[in-house]
Amino acid sequence: MRRILALCMVVLLGAVQLAAQNKAKAENVQVIPHTSVPNFFKLPADLYFGEGIGIATNSKGNVFVFHRSGDTRLFEFDPNGNFLKEWGIGLYGIEFAHQVRVDPQDNVWVVDEGTNMVIKFNPQGRVVMVLGRRPEPVAGAVQTVTPAGPVLNQKYRFGRPTDVTWDAQGNIFISDGYVNSRAVKYDKNGRFIAQYAGERGPGTNQLNTPHSISSDAQGNIYVADRGNQRIVVLNNDMTLKTTYNNVGNPWAVCISPGPHQYLFASNSNPDSNTPASSWDITGEIYKMELDGTIIGKFGKAGKGLGEFSTVHEIDCRNPDQLYVSEISAWRAQKIILSPSRMQPVSSSSSR
Repeated sequence: MRRILALCMVVLLGAVQLAAQNKAKAENVQVIPHTSVPNFFKLPADLYFGEGIGIATNSKGNVFVFHRSGDTRLFEFDPNGNFLKEWGIGLYGIEFAHQVRVDPQDNVWVVDEGTNMVIKFNPQGRVVMVLGRRPEPVAGAVQTVTPAGPVLNQKYRFGRPTDVTWDAQGNIFISDGYVNSRAVKYDKNGRFIAQYAGERGPGTNQLNTPHSISSDAQGNIYVADRGNQRIVVLNNDMTLKTTYNNVGNPWAVCISPGPHQYLFASNSNPDSNTPASSWDITGEIYKMELDGTIIGKFGKAGKGLGEFSTVHEIDCRNPDQLYVSEISAWRAQKIILSPSRMQPVSSSSSR
């Protein structure tokens, strides 16, 4: 099993390197002052974070961190960062973390890229729904790109899925990112309804590594089309509405609950740490209106407090108090924004 996992990691790194990060097209963006709460997450003496892959909060303010360590693990913390417990120990569907989300009913969902599964826990930690199917170990690793195109582009099977979101009716939307390059809609019971794309490419109805997905109160769906340097906005019926292509390569998107909703997008520096020059032009997070208007940006690539070392997920339940998970620094941060003190971008800090 560990040999299969190692092969998956090699394939993943190859995929990331194919989709290089780019400088955002947006210019003269105001800077939002921000601070990082030092030593917020308090782990027991014998536990450590691995690659910070997913992060989410529930209605009580508890924080869930889904990360890759010796094994993939899901930790829960209280609102003060104190460790509470680990979820899903030994669960068959947890092998290679990609994302964690909490729905409006406080159900916890994990997206596992290694098992091709999306798993729903109820608030008590019991598995109540499973979407997708784990490949049999004898099949080995699944290739990211094949000459024949998608190999698992089916209604109820995924090819290395990346994220999950919902609308007000409870319909489920999944970004199926590394193999199938699509976004899929299911009803609240997991029955297939529709999909967008399914073919890798830069075209109007194509996606290239849909890496994150979120929804607004009207049921519009926002897909971080990372390889195509754009955010694709879909209508609820999975037809194209519009695209935003000025914030670099979005690794993570998050929409705050409202009443006034904001869109956050991370132009994360590459987790491969190459090329080194990419760190000078990436790493920032953008705060936007839902129509794509950029309000401001904050952060830069780095490993210090308040800097970001490959942000993989953003939790924006409170739009002025974010949580971010980071791959390269093996950590998660609590970030406090001060939008009332925004500053014009200077020529020295323009990126």
